[in-house]
Amino acid sequence: MAAEVFSYESLVHAVSGAVGSVTAMTVFFPLDTARLRLQVDENRTARSTPAILAEIVKEEGLLAPYRGWFPVICSLCCSNFVYFYCFHSLKARWLKGKPSAPSTDLIVGITAGIVNVLVTTPLWVVNTRLKLQGSKFRNADIRTTNYSGILDAFVQIVRQEGVGALWNGTFPSLLLVLNPAIQFMIYEGLKRHLKKGVPRELSSIEVFLIGAVAKAVATTATYPLQTIQSILRFGQYSRSTDESKILSSLRSIKCLLVNRVRKYGMLGLFKGLEAKLLQTVLTAALMFLLYEKITSYTFSAMGLSHNNYKRR
Repeated sequence: MAAEVFSYESLVHAVSGAVGSVTAMTVFFPLDTARLRLQVDENRTARSTPAILAEIVKEEGLLAPYRGWFPVICSLCCSNFVYFYCFHSLKARWLKGKPSAPSTDLIVGITAGIVNVLVTTPLWVVNTRLKLQGSKFRNADIRTTNYSGILDAFVQIVRQEGVGALWNGTFPSLLLVLNPAIQFMIYEGLKRHLKKGVPRELSSIEVFLIGAVAKAVATTATYPLQTIQSILRFGQYSRSTDESKILSSLRSIKCLLVNRVRKYGMLGLFKGLEAKLLQTVLTAALMFLLYEKITSYTFSAMGLSHNNYKRR
């Protein structure tokens, strides 16, 4: 078991996934800024993504779309390293050389996601705060705290809100493990389908397209929970008197969903979806492309067999 969990192969997958995701996120980072602003700033009108980015640049400066880039990249690197490592090591342990199946990919993806959430949520809470500080919100009720960096954000959050605040949004995050699980299930399933009958390396365009399709389906299915996750991580409702009592229980998810529907209608649950789909689909597609290329080149350079890798 130890050999399967602690292996060079799992390490290669983890490093490749982390490098691929960091590179892809850097390229499409402004789109994530537009998505997050639409989710959290309720009084900002949901229009086209270019219009939102133009507003942000006009109001806050040319570099505003890249605000919070460093903490996001740090969080993403750690998160994807943990997820890819857990996914491939658990899958190797489960399959023991046997062919995979969609149900296996889903279960392993959910398990890897739970581990990832519990380990990396504090990083995502901090990066959400840093990404939004200095922003000009249309909602006058929103107040931001100034942080000088990642460590200062950790210290201030713990001092002012308690250690538990670092795990704000953990419950919706645990529900959202379905996002990468569905994404990997579809991605791995499409890979097996394309390789069926003729084992081969997929072309770059094939990898890009199946990565995009997998992420588009997973994102659309789980987007309302992603919105609630962003709101809870930002902590804007924990500062109000009425909501703070409600947010102490799991009913906070239902409460925020219902309130959003009452205020904006069903479409309010999907506010910012255009920006999210544009960003996350392109990011995931590029990430999977880089991930596949890096793992393939690394295995070739190390002289390792591709049999196990292709079977997955």
